[in-house]
Amino acid sequence: MAVHNDPEKCMLCGGCPAVCPARCIEVFETVLVVDEQKCTDCGNCIKICPVGAMSA
Repeated sequence: MAVHNDPEKCMLCGGCPAVCPARCIEVFETVLVVDEQKCTDCGNCIKICPVGAMSA
């Protein structure tokens, strides 16, 4: 099960891609994308998100 992003909360700060060991999160100009095939459910992105936009 991969993590999910709430686009209503996400500030596109870039914190989650920086801590993702699987490199499955990318931030584009107006959207954050999670590659569910690569996600290992480590939870790093959930822990670092300052606004609680990431969830399992």
